[in-house]
Amino acid sequence: MEITRPAEELAAQASGILTEPARGEMSPSVRFAAYLHLTKPRITLLVVLSALAGFALGSPAGIDWMTMFHTAIGVALLSSGIGTLNQHWERDLDALMQRTKKRPLPSGILPAQYALIFGIALTIIAEIYLLLTVNALTALWGFVALSTYLFIYTPLKTRTHWCTFIGAFPGALPPLLGWTAARNQMGLEPFVLFGIMFLWQFPHFHAIATMYREEYARAGIKMLPVVEPDLKSTARQIVMYTVLLLPVTLLPTVLQFSGWVYLAGAVILGAMFLYASIATAMKMDRDQSRFLLKASVLYLPLLFGLMVLDS
Repeated sequence: MEITRPAEELAAQASGILTEPARGEMSPSVRFAAYLHLTKPRITLLVVLSALAGFALGSPAGIDWMTMFHTAIGVALLSSGIGTLNQHWERDLDALMQRTKKRPLPSGILPAQYALIFGIALTIIAEIYLLLTVNALTALWGFVALSTYLFIYTPLKTRTHWCTFIGAFPGALPPLLGWTAARNQMGLEPFVLFGIMFLWQFPHFHAIATMYREEYARAGIKMLPVVEPDLKSTARQIVMYTVLLLPVTLLPTVLQFSGWVYLAGAVILGAMFLYASIATAMKMDRDQSRFLLKASVLYLPLLFGLMVLDS
């Protein structure tokens, strides 16, 4: 999901300092687009799809479609709230980076207090919704994702490159949320799903950090490609985490919550992803990093989709 036409209008209105009358004249479509942008819709879509994959895999005897619907709504609200509060927290940093300075808060299109109220409301509604329509265990893990992402990962981004490792924990929780929503219990299987998403994030986010390392450096965000300019450690981590990922992707068949067709597909997809990682590690430039980013965005939904279809 990408805001195209509304984003152009947002950029146009952001070109000057918005006065109160100007805000009052903002069209409903532009205002809606601004609030939608705060929720990070593309990330939210990936989060919801990952949670639904976990729900389908965790459904013991057929899918409870109503509970699945409530899970999708609750997770979407939670992810949207986290995305909004993250943009509120980082609005000053976003203003320093070319790729983010036209977001609604650094551009001045929306007041910061509006985003804060909107984000808090979304997260509270999400937690109550999950508690009342799904189960308490899923709401608890949702709170863990919220608190670790906002209060541990986000402030660490300007302090240490270990922020990527810390941030991978809440980032890997969506399929686990889906599993607990379906079964209302834990087990080894949801932690396998967690492990897949946890390890996948490193080549994915190192690719992004390499592409935009000059902007991250300008904003004081200490991603690994920023703190070690020769990129050797980044290249090693890209390959290392991809290699660690591949055997973990075989465990769904070993644990018998997916089948042999998935296993064959996981091997093929893993080989292709490893090729992209090695190729990027050998040539750590912007174009190659973009290639790895695209490969990672294709890899995860294909892997989870095949796992669900063969479950």
